[in-house]
Amino acid sequence: MKIVSVEVEKVAVPGRTPPFIWRAGLPGSEPDHIAGILRINTDEGIEGTARSNRGVILEDLVNRRIRGELVGQDPFRREWLWHRMWELDRIEEFPIYVLGLVDIALFDIAGKALGVPTYGLLGGGFRKEIPAYASTVTFSSVEEYLDVADQCLELGYCAIKLHAWGDARRDANLAQALRAHVGDQTDLMYDGSAGFDLADAVYLGQALADAGYRWYEEPVREFSITSYKWLAERVAVPLLVAETADGVHMNVGDFIASGCATYVRTSTHYKGGFTGALRVAHTVDSFRLRAEVHGGGLPNIHLCMAIPNTTYYESLVMTNPATREPLVDSNGLVHAPTGAGNGE
Repeated sequence: MKIVSVEVEKVAVPGRTPPFIWRAGLPGSEPDHIAGILRINTDEGIEGTARSNRGVILEDLVNRRIRGELVGQDPFRREWLWHRMWELDRIEEFPIYVLGLVDIALFDIAGKALGVPTYGLLGGGFRKEIPAYASTVTFSSVEEYLDVADQCLELGYCAIKLHAWGDARRDANLAQALRAHVGDQTDLMYDGSAGFDLADAVYLGQALADAGYRWYEEPVREFSITSYKWLAERVAVPLLVAETADGVHMNVGDFIASGCATYVRTSTHYKGGFTGALRVAHTVDSFRLRAEVHGGGLPNIHLCMAIPNTTYYESLVMTNPATREPLVDSNGLVHAPTGAGNGE
């Protein structure tokens, strides 16, 4: 089998209605934009696809750098082609969300060619279902968060992660109010979206520890591993690290060596496709740490089914009234896809 064409289909996507917001300082939900579908076709008529929110950027990179590397290649040479993307990255400095798209599409081809779901290629799959947690956007008040939390629990979610305001004291009050509201049996997590310096991260982390939060995610920009080491020495709440840090397993290894990591982020979209995401999960597992899958969508569901050391599927709750993502059932579970390939 040979790759015969590599194209990008650009797709106009309307902005979300109603729009949502993140913490202070960050843009909110996407306005109208041009997404892209990477389409890799073979001489046997099998097509693999991968999706990106950045269709114009993706098309430019495919035209200038990627297509010439892929046409004529065997799509089953995923490992070699994954390394070729890293070689191109040395010159191009690909956006982190581009590095894994070819790999995702190549796994789609392999799954379709063999007639198995992608997770079946990732070691045969570890599980057939996984619980989902409700990952909030940013709401207006403590009262609204508590209302949304009640709705999420009624919808079947068994855990809740906060994206809050980016104000350490206000967020600490929210975190403790939510714990008091839902009781001790509900798993709670907090995501700082890199909003703090070390001093504020310590203040908030102490509040999260007191409230028994499962993890404290990305409170500080991930440029400085030393700052995470110092944070881990000052707070008792477990840290979830390396969500947006570039370098896949290589960078993750340094986070682990510093002693700051209890949980580590992996994903198909930020960690180099399935190949990179598995490298992270296996590296983390060798230290008996957990590799928590960042973000939703079918590729990440396949990843959740494949690796043993992950806890939840991340399901974004973007509105009040809250609605449950279609991929999550009424019991708060996500099930293994059944179709061949990625299923998109």
